[in-house]
Amino acid sequence: MLGAGLLLALAGCTSGGPPHSQDGAPTATAPVPSSSAPVSAPAPSGHRWQPAPGTSWQWQLSGTVDTGVDAAVYDVDGFDTGAAVVAALHAKGRKAVCYINAGAYESFRPDRSAYPAALLGSGNGWPGERWLDIRRLDVLRPILGKRFDLCRSKGFDAVEPDNVDGYRNDSGFPLTAADQLAFNRMVAALAHARGLAVGLKNDLDQLPQLVGDFDFAVNEQCAEYHECEQLSPFVQQHKAVFEAEYNLPTSAFCARSERLGLSAVRKHLDLDAWRQTC
Repeated sequence: MLGAGLLLALAGCTSGGPPHSQDGAPTATAPVPSSSAPVSAPAPSGHRWQPAPGTSWQWQLSGTVDTGVDAAVYDVDGFDTGAAVVAALHAKGRKAVCYINAGAYESFRPDRSAYPAALLGSGNGWPGERWLDIRRLDVLRPILGKRFDLCRSKGFDAVEPDNVDGYRNDSGFPLTAADQLAFNRMVAALAHARGLAVGLKNDLDQLPQLVGDFDFAVNEQCAEYHECEQLSPFVQQHKAVFEAEYNLPTSAFCARSERLGLSAVRKHLDLDAWRQTC
């Protein structure tokens, strides 16, 4: 649930907040490519990027981005990563995903004043972050639109909107599943209107209803919480699933993730450059 800017408070960060299951607590097969060359689903010329199952990835939201990691896709902080880094990744044949907090307020971001106080709910467990009243689509649409404009202006290929499962958490607002679906679909539409691919972050309970709106999935700890099979609709539609595990050794999840067609890595909780691949 954090971006790299929270290093000011944490000296590290993670996206998706404290490790949690789909209960709110703080399967098709595809080969894994052996090279770092971007793997994309067939698409007509001019269409937005579409990562395919098995595409290798790197997720780094803290520290200086290490552009030397052997991965086809880099998921990095949208505010803290400059256009020059995105260009350097493209020069190496990589794709770049822009991490943006969509469903929570961040007190450390430069656009913090754009969020009305009435939309700020309970803290989500991370310093400087509070859940948002996602029912106010009229207010949040232009704010998030500007954030996605920032991603596009820097040359990113896609966005990873975080905190899109507030209805399953103690947000401070009476959010419903219908509220969440409306918000998530708005987020996806904002990205697509700008030619950006968009990933569904966690929110497994609504995945069957949202797989058609999103181009790939990003998941934390599906192996640890025995939830990976729930991601199979994305793989079945030839859409990548980028999985990160924090607490399990690769020997405990790689074989299953590969069988399911997921792109799995082990990461430190602060999402620095370190990773272990399957």
